[in-house]
Amino acid sequence: MATRKAIMAPNGLGSGLWRVSASLLFFLAATTVSATSVDNGKLLTVNGINYYSGDAVSKIDISDSDLTRLDTIIPLTVIRINEALLTTNIIKETISNYSTADDVFQAGFLEAVFLVYDGHGRGQVEPAVQKSLKGLGNKMVMASSKFRSGNYFTSAKLRDDIPNGPYFYSPQTGEIYQAFRLYSDHQLAFTEAALSDGSGGFKPLPATSSGAMTKSVAVPSRLYYTPTSTKPLAGLRVGVKDIFDMKGLHTSGGNRAFYDLYPPRNTTGPALQRLIDAGAIIVGKMGTVQFANGDNPTADWVDFHCPFNPRGDGYQAPGGSSSGPGAGIASYDWLDIAVGSDTGGSMRSPGGMQGLFANRPSTGAVSLDNVIPLCHVLDTAGVFARDAATWSKVMHAWYQNFTDYREYPKKLFYQNSSFPNPDTASGALLEELVIKVENFLDTKREFIDIASHWEKTRPSETPSKINDLLNTTYAALVSVDQYRSLALPFYADYAAKHGGRRPFVNPGPLSRWAWGQNNGGDAIYEEAFKNKTIFKGWWESDGYGKADETTCSEGIYIYPYTKGQTQYRNTYFDAPSAPPMGFSDGRMAVLAGTPDLVVPVGEVPYYSTISLQTEFMPVTMSFFAARGCDLMLVNLIEDLEKAGILKPVSTGSMMYPS
Repeated sequence: MATRKAIMAPNGLGSGLWRVSASLLFFLAATTVSATSVDNGKLLTVNGINYYSGDAVSKIDISDSDLTRLDTIIPLTVIRINEALLTTNIIKETISNYSTADDVFQAGFLEAVFLVYDGHGRGQVEPAVQKSLKGLGNKMVMASSKFRSGNYFTSAKLRDDIPNGPYFYSPQTGEIYQAFRLYSDHQLAFTEAALSDGSGGFKPLPATSSGAMTKSVAVPSRLYYTPTSTKPLAGLRVGVKDIFDMKGLHTSGGNRAFYDLYPPRNTTGPALQRLIDAGAIIVGKMGTVQFANGDNPTADWVDFHCPFNPRGDGYQAPGGSSSGPGAGIASYDWLDIAVGSDTGGSMRSPGGMQGLFANRPSTGAVSLDNVIPLCHVLDTAGVFARDAATWSKVMHAWYQNFTDYREYPKKLFYQNSSFPNPDTASGALLEELVIKVENFLDTKREFIDIASHWEKTRPSETPSKINDLLNTTYAALVSVDQYRSLALPFYADYAAKHGGRRPFVNPGPLSRWAWGQNNGGDAIYEEAFKNKTIFKGWWESDGYGKADETTCSEGIYIYPYTKGQTQYRNTYFDAPSAPPMGFSDGRMAVLAGTPDLVVPVGEVPYYSTISLQTEFMPVTMSFFAARGCDLMLVNLIEDLEKAGILKPVSTGSMMYPS
């Protein structure tokens, strides 16, 4: 039998002894006070699991006066059937399927059952069904009028059609409420949990559960949603990096002053809206390095606490700047995907450090209006997932401007200097994957050297060393652009409201902005943009990013993204002084505007100075191709997963627990 309790906010002052002065009593007596009461839902516990009841979605009309006298909220399950005769076996199979498919549903929701017949004519219920349900804790069975009457259920009418699944029911009012399961954000991946406001926007979740520094996140039943051709992402639970605007919520960018200064946004950005239109369910905003820069957890995260990477000993850096979305997907089975951004590696770094599928798309894949910018010409939006099939489904729904290529290139570009020795643990895993990809594509890797190829084919009047051209390019673009587009208006708006004061900003962004202004400001930005354009043109014509009519890209460049290295979050670093410099594998997609997809390969052991045990860290590989070839790459990666060459990962300390 289910155990349940409701926890409701008091409607009055509550009990207690109050001493009030005579003058105050006179004032209260002489003044008419009006109050507005808003029902923000209720917290309920069913069999020890916490739930939140949302807005009413339907109502049951029932003639049983004994039921309408009940003033408690009752767990309810709606069961829709097509079979003309509802048997005990059908009921048991249905409940088993609900339990397997949904983490919100549990046996406690069988306390009340509403049966809906969707077949032709009128349905019948086998008498033994009532006994079977009673054995599962049922106290009340109601059924729609399309069932033939019987003395083993109560006839009732569902005023508005609703899907299968668990709900909460008020016999007193007849109202039915959606059931949201509350999960604790013990990894500090979220900044704010969210619910739909029913009007195309969102509202903060007015509920929490106990835990050190944790928030609660509410997720709806998976049984409410059925994917269709127009809503392929129906019911997919999504967390969103807190630089994307969502109507009705504040945007923090990882900065408390920014969160408090500006009102809730009145628009949801088009990138998120496209996911919502495809059926995705956004459950909250997630942690970001301040203003999407790059920080170390130990000292640079001042305003917000850095999310926790669950891999290994649990005290490794999560990567940045999409650290919250990465940590959420690596930690929580109840979260399906998470949206982040990548300017210089902000998707790929958490993907690598936490062993996930993570992508930087081609620049311009989706609109980044209503998103806090780091650099307008480099910013992109990506998605984290634990398996390639889900990842691919989201990308196909999200990136609608690309051709869906199904043939793959025969060239596999491989740079020796990028890979560790095959005799090492990580090197062996990476080499094994390369061989399997060669066999899958029926090709052999082509050994290349980008630095020497640049020297031979570079445009005239450019430095012979590619690093001489690009060493400060990324640093100049991000530091100057964000200072102009974000820092200056933020400073001005804050000063206007706070008597000329300047808001607090973490050390990382401050040092980057200062470096950009101290080294030339707009002038170095223009020079950097010119150098970026030179590289992009060379990469697409004489480099390794040439387009192909049949396979989208002439070849695929592969390189290791992480090699199982540790980065303890309790290690102190020097104070930040400048943006990242240099040219590397990970910088090529940034400057050329091409897709770069990180995939999990395996994990390697290390001895943890935290747990004093052998733990494991992820090894990941990057695949990137010509600009616009995002869907070709994700199709290939999905096919590699189907072939068993790549594998979905688990949540928790290990990607592949035995």
